[in-house]
Order: sequence, then C-alpha cells, then structure tokens
Amino acid sequence: MDTQNIPVHVRLWNKHFWLLAMANLLLVMSSYMLVATIPLRMEVRGYSMLQIALVMGVFFIGIYLFGSLSGYLVQRYRRKNVFNLSILLLLAVTGVLYYLSSLPYNSFDYMLLVGLRFMQGAFYGLSQLVLLSTLIIDTVEAVHRTEANHAATWFGRFALSLGPLAGIYVYQSMNFGSVLILSCICLLVAFVFVNLIRFPFRMPSEDYSRFSFDRFLLKGSHWLFFNVVLVTSVVGVLLSIEHTPRFYGMMMLGFVIAILAERFVFADADLRSEATTGMIVIGIAVLLMITRRQESVSYIVPILIGFGVGLIGSRFLLFFIKMSDHCQRGTSQSTFLLAWETGIGIGLVLSYGLFHLEQPLVLWVCLGILAASLILYDTFIHSWYIKHKHR
Repeated sequence: MDTQNIPVHVRLWNKHFWLLAMANLLLVMSSYMLVATIPLRMEVRGYSMLQIALVMGVFFIGIYLFGSLSGYLVQRYRRKNVFNLSILLLLAVTGVLYYLSSLPYNSFDYMLLVGLRFMQGAFYGLSQLVLLSTLIIDTVEAVHRTEANHAATWFGRFALSLGPLAGIYVYQSMNFGSVLILSCICLLVAFVFVNLIRFPFRMPSEDYSRFSFDRFLLKGSHWLFFNVVLVTSVVGVLLSIEHTPRFYGMMMLGFVIAILAERFVFADADLRSEATTGMIVIGIAVLLMITRRQESVSYIVPILIGFGVGLIGSRFLLFFIKMSDHCQRGTSQSTFLLAWETGIGIGLVLSYGLFHLEQPLVLWVCLGILAASLILYDTFIHSWYIKHKHR
C-alpha cells in the first residue's frame, strides 16, 4: 500500500498484516518476559517484597506518560517514525538495564532501577498505542478493521503466555542477562518487521492540540474499563505466583481452545455469555488452586485460565469498539489496552506489596474479585453497555 488510495477487497491476512501482528507479538513478549523474571532476580539479590512491588508497578504507571500526547505525536510526525523512536528508546533502556544487571550487587542503584522500569513502561506504552491504534488500523480496509483489531490483540494475548514461558526458561537454563538480551532481540525484530512496510502519507489535521484524549482514553467507557481492570488484576496476581514454563505452555493451549470456542460455540450465543463464562471459568481455576494439590490439577488450571482470559479479552475488546463513535476506533483500542495493562499492574502490586505472595490468602482475594466482577457485570455493566453503545 504505497499510495493514499486504498485497494478494494484486499484480504486481511496479507504480508503487511502478518508483519504488524508479529511485531505486536514480539513487542508484548519483550515486556512480559521481564515481568516474569525481574522479581525472581530481585529475590535472589535480597530485595524486599515492597521493593519488588514498586519496580513492577512503576512500569504500568509509565504506560500512561505519553498517552495524552500520542494523538499529537502521530499528527505532528509520521506515525511510523513515532513508533520507531519509541521502540528504539525502549531498546536503549533495556540495554542499560542489561549493563546494570551485570554489576556487583552493592553498586546497583535501586532508584535507578525504578526509573528505568518507569521509562520502559513509557516507551512500551507509546509503542503499543501507535501500533494498535494507528499503524494496524491504517493498513487495512474499513470493512476488515474490526477483524484486524480482534486478530492483532490475540497475538498480544498469546504473548502474555509466550513471554513468561521464554523468559523463565532462559532464566532457569542460563541467567537473567540472557533474558534481557532476548528481550532486546524481540524489540529489534519487531522494529525490522514494521520497517518492512511502507505506510501511505497522511495529511495531518490542522486543529490538533498537544494534549488530548484522542487515541488515549475513550470518553464514557469507564464502567467497561473498571470491569476489565478487575478481571486482569487477577491475571496479574497469577503472573506473580506462577513461575514454571509448564503453566504458561498450558495457558497457551487454553487460548487455542478459546479461539475455537469463539468460532464454534459462542458465534450465535447470548451477547453476555462469553464474558460471563470467562469469569466463571477463571474462578473455577482459582478455586482448584485453593482446594486441590493433585498433579493433574497443575495441567487443568492454566488451561482454564487461558480459556477464560481469551474469552474475556475478545469480548470486551469488541465492547470497547462498539462504544466508540466514528473515527474513535483507535481511541477504543488504546483504552482497552490501558485497562488490560492497568489491571495486571494492580494485581502484581497487590500480590507482592500487600500480600507478600502468601498464596492461600491471595487466591481467596482473587476469588472475591472475580465474584464481584461477575455480579457487577451481569447485574449492571452489561445492560449499561447495551444502552450506551454507538455501533
């Protein structure tokens, strides 16, 4: 697509879309392999749970740093250039983290680590916002954009399991420095994939403002945002207590089952059935973790979690899209992304900072959060969404 004229009837799954979807997969993987392994490294070096919680949480706070500027940046500068700069800066910060991780323990500055994680979150957030809410949308026909949004976020969802799987495996078989190198490689390959595509030039708007909610937060979607945060905070807690490659491998199998269920089970089902089923299935998985210790349960639980997370992620993404007005699709994407990442960050902070990884207690809290989320969704949020959707 080298001109401003969009070809008619171009199929979605072409080379350009594959490259962008794989770039999203690698970008999210680079982040989540560190989410899984940085706490392991900090525990070995003797940091407290509160210190780990701060390092984990500040990354997700950083995601918001450039949010209100993102609309201005993609209007003022070419959108691919904004993505390139943000991912290269993310690569540079990760490289500095690699250098510091090789220093002796006494010379490692904790506050510098906090600052680096904040900047990682900021550049990761900007890269994701530009990729999902601008680059992917602008390279597909209007009739394929919902499918493109759905498919691209599925690649990011698989990275939620692939990233920790790769990171933990490399950490256990080699060392933390090798995990950082792998994270840098993922960023470099994502950078190359995006730069293999020529994006059509787009005239900037004449009335753009420096700070705005455009491509950042979707006005009026607060209840959906809150519901997603509740559910993904449970995912964040589970990321903090599970450190085996097998768990994340089985979680991927659950994602595959969710994709098949969307296609063959929920295609003509009641609109609220997917989200309700997802929350119930995750709740069953958490209850099994509390009450059962058999070896077989360690295989079933992550499959159920992957299945439930996959259903919820897909359904709420479509809810956000349908809440948006004309030309707000990008904003709906970024709002869903922020809700998803915010919940995971809250879950990590709660698990490390408040509950200190006390597994029975933290799992009961997860069960309570899921029950509250399910009740809130079925009694209020779904009907509220039906009244306020625009598409």
